[in-house]
Order: sequence, then structure tokens, then C-alpha cells
Amino acid sequence: MTGMGDDGATGLREMRNASARTPAQDQESCGVRHAKRGGQARSAERSVALNAIYREILRQLTLTAA
Repeated sequence: MTGMGDDGATGLREMRNASARTPAQDQESCGVRHAKRGGQARSAERSVALNAIYREILRQLTLTAA
């Protein structure tokens, strides 16, 4: 959840408050350099590169299933 406004950070925060897992794309791999990511960074459980998001989701699913 990224974006030019606060909608991504707001959504991520709401998900985190509801006990959802919240991996997020890191700043380095973000194509929108001026995206507001401060709120998202605080709400993200872990930030990873875009090409590693799928691995992070699989990792979290494996931890949840164990």
C-alpha cells in the first residue's frame, strides 16, 4: 500500500490495529520517490524490497501455520 497521499498508510494502520500481518515495500524499491511513506513505515511490521514481498508473505504464512 503506497501512494501519493495518506490512504496507504491509513489502510495499513487500520490493518495492523486489527491484528493483520503488514509487510510493506521498502523505500529503496519504491518507484514513487515522493510518496508519503512515514506513516506506512510506522505501521509496517517489516519493510522489504518489492521483488521480495512474495517471499515475506510466504514466510509469514509458514510462521502462522507452525
